[in-house]
Amino acid sequence: MTKNNEHKNLNVPALRFPEFSGEWKKCKVSDLLDFYSTNSLSWEQLEYDTNAMMNLHYGLIHVGLPTMVDLAKDKLPNIKEDNMPTNFELCKEGDVAFADASEDTNEVAKTIEFYNLAEKNVVCGLHTIHGRDNKHKTVVGFKGYTFSSTVFHNQIRRIAQGTKIYSISTKNFSECYIGLPSKPEQTKIATLLRLIDERVATQNKIIEDLKLLRDAISDAMFCSPKQSAPRKRIKGFYTDWQKVHLNDICSRVTRKNTNGRCYSVLTIAAQYGLVSQLEFFNKSVASENLEGYYLLQKGDFAYNKSYSSEYTCGAVKRLDRYEEGVLSPLYICFRPDPSKVDSDYLAYYFESKKWHREIMDISVEGARNHGLLNISVIDYFNTIHRIPNIEEQRAIAKVIKTIIHKMSSEQTILDCYVKQRTFLLQQMFI
Repeated sequence: MTKNNEHKNLNVPALRFPEFSGEWKKCKVSDLLDFYSTNSLSWEQLEYDTNAMMNLHYGLIHVGLPTMVDLAKDKLPNIKEDNMPTNFELCKEGDVAFADASEDTNEVAKTIEFYNLAEKNVVCGLHTIHGRDNKHKTVVGFKGYTFSSTVFHNQIRRIAQGTKIYSISTKNFSECYIGLPSKPEQTKIATLLRLIDERVATQNKIIEDLKLLRDAISDAMFCSPKQSAPRKRIKGFYTDWQKVHLNDICSRVTRKNTNGRCYSVLTIAAQYGLVSQLEFFNKSVASENLEGYYLLQKGDFAYNKSYSSEYTCGAVKRLDRYEEGVLSPLYICFRPDPSKVDSDYLAYYFESKKWHREIMDISVEGARNHGLLNISVIDYFNTIHRIPNIEEQRAIAKVIKTIIHKMSSEQTILDCYVKQRTFLLQQMFI
């Protein structure tokens, strides 16, 4: 790659393959693309896995589809019987589709390009703008990336209309420009970015498979109170697992934030555990007087009785990110006894569902109120759990921790690829 810092006023990108030179041509988007009508089919009129014509819904542009759509591996819904549009234009390879509306200006005009249709019939649907380069100024694969570039979206942000929902129309494209290099240079740029996208997809699959492995191991190596032992055990451990009440292995944390010594208000975030409200949400929803809040120290646990589709029995998280923090008295807080239970084992156990039955037994469905389980502190600490001896606990925790560390390292690799992609979209286009 070559930097072109000395040509700031020329029509050349900041970063370029060294074998190419000369200025790019500036082209108005409305001069490059011809636009075709789209249908207004809703999700209720679509279904997957039939042989009917496929339909691109704008929601899939926002979430679900890569920039380069390859129907040999990417999936689109099919149009249900009796909902077939009467007038339509079938997509061709190299066609682009823009999402014409979003609550986020960064997502308005988000683009996909049909890289490989795999001989499928596809039409563009609700809230999409269907464009085609009939003048053949571009190669297949280049348009999707130039319309995803930072310089293009900076133009879109200036012209997107609306207050809560931002939108664009084909008329707006008369105000937008892109830069066009030679076709060989287009091909090389598109190939590089497509390879990075494929690597990102592979990396996401690696991480997802590791998550499935972690969940499968957790399901097999922990057990509920009604089971005498888990389905799988680490070689060398044979002693029986024991039933215990939570208050046998943990003590309740009730220390208060006396004199307001700590101002870091915590909350539970599903992916990150106990986190600072200010750090993660840029605001604090806590009351001004924090003296009535519990003061947690690193290694303490907290049970959030709020339930959701992901956490049907609430969530238990350990404070790992900070030395201390304060938490609303609505939470039930506790600290494990290290002579009886391994802290890592307990943290991973509470990520499983083996304790859910106990919560369901003490929580009356009719007593659920505003998303909060009606569970008393006494009942919670009387819940029954089945655990092995401390050595087996540590062995189980070590297995799961190894997978989590692997997930973390793979996530770091993914983050690097995403940053690289973002940088290239900023630097390789005009």
